[in-house]
This record gives sequence, C-alpha cells and structure tokens, in this order.
Amino acid sequence: MRVLRAGAREAVPWKNGGGVTREIAAWPEGAGTGDFAWRVSLAEVAADGPFSAFLGVERTLTLAEGAGMHLTVGGTARTVTERFAPRDFPGDVPTGCRLVDGPVVNFNVMYRRGSARADTAVVRGVLALGAAPRETLLVVALRGPAELDAGAGPLTLGPYDAALLTPGSGCRLRTAGHAAVVRLVAEHPVQ
Repeated sequence: MRVLRAGAREAVPWKNGGGVTREIAAWPEGAGTGDFAWRVSLAEVAADGPFSAFLGVERTLTLAEGAGMHLTVGGTARTVTERFAPRDFPGDVPTGCRLVDGPVVNFNVMYRRGSARADTAVVRGVLALGAAPRETLLVVALRGPAELDAGAGPLTLGPYDAALLTPGSGCRLRTAGHAAVVRLVAEHPVQ
C-alpha cells in the first residue's frame, strides 16, 4: 500500500486554463494529460465555463465540496448538486459548467477507452477491500478521516489523503465520513 498525502500535491492549471487540478494518481506514473491510461484528481472550479476536452476518455465526476453545478454535456443538461454521488460522462464531448452558488471541488476519475477501465463508489462504514491480480484500488478520504488496516496496524487518511493498493493486496476500510473507492483495471496495472 502506498500513501499519497494531500499536502504533497501541487495545483496545476487545467488543460484549457479555466481552473486548477491536483493530481492524486495516474498510470503510467508521470503521464501527462495526453497519454495517461487512467488519472484521478481533485478539480477546483471557481467560475462558470467549459471543461477541458479529453479525446477517447471517459470521466466520473463526484461533487466533494460546494453547492454544485449545472452541466451541459453534449447538449444535454445535467444538474450535479448531490455530494458524494459519482456521475459518469464522456470526456470528449463539449461540456459546459454553470455554478449553482459559488466554487466547488470535484473528485475526478478519467480513463482512456481501450487502455483502462474504472469503477468509482463512495462508501461509509466498514468494508473489506481487495485488489484482484490485474486491478489497482485507490481509496481517497473525501469527508472526514478514513482508517485502513492491512494487518500491520491502522493507517489514518486525513481529508483528501489517498492510498494506492497494488494488484493482489487488500485491507479493511473504516470511515464515519465518506471515502471514494476507485477500482482501476489497466493493460499494465500499478506494481
């Protein structure tokens, strides 16, 4: 298990320059916005405007902070006001955003079609987690702390801290808040 602390992340401008994002993890490591198989980040949206387009990419957006957004995805209106409820949409269709009432923070999962797959859930309580041989699991504390125990004693994740579980590993997750669990399958999983 590899711990990825929130305090170590740098704010990076969006691909289109309309906001900032803080990358949590990507595969392959060091991949840019044009060559990742999968990428997970926290995006800070402070103003209305378009989302960056990512050719051949699927996205899952989860509202983590703020009142929400009105999205227009490929001409279809979608309202995102429920926190901790993952929403899927294609990343390569024009997407516009109008904020409901001030800035928001979105938990963002992206994966390239044909190179990877990602399933995102937001959980509470106690859950046993295990990564299958070709899977990587990413756990992110979205609200409140989350505790992980892989047998060597508990590890506490603070707000927006993350843990990456490599193929074949597992742990027990406990949280009274909300934690995102992202199951990632890539052609070449994280080792």
